[in-house]
Amino acid sequence: MKAQDVALLLVLGLMIWILGTVHYANQGPVILETTSVRYWTAFALSPIISAALCIVILRWRHIAAAHWTSAMLLLAIPGMIGEAVVLSHLSTFMPKLHATSGGRYGTFLFATYALVLGVAEVVTLRAAP
Repeated sequence: MKAQDVALLLVLGLMIWILGTVHYANQGPVILETTSVRYWTAFALSPIISAALCIVILRWRHIAAAHWTSAMLLLAIPGMIGEAVVLSHLSTFMPKLHATSGGRYGTFLFATYALVLGVAEVVTLRAAP
């Protein structure tokens, strides 16, 4: 992977995290503090949409399958660090959410990062000789 790709993936990861965090800060109550059907639908869709976006980015940059795990980590790490800060100060960064919704928000994050990184690992392992 080229140094330019590394820097771009980190920046894109940061931008995706910022946009996602702003989205959940504004729409969180509608998604997390709602009916079970709406919550579980969003719970299923959020990781799928995130994984699809990351796959599109890696294909756009022509990242070799053997490097997908590393590339996906570069996309994920800014968000993982940022979410640690957000979750530890939930009322500051997401004042519209009840404190008890932090766990539900955290489950969205775990599921999303698990799927994104899991897909990358499968692609990388399949590319191994």
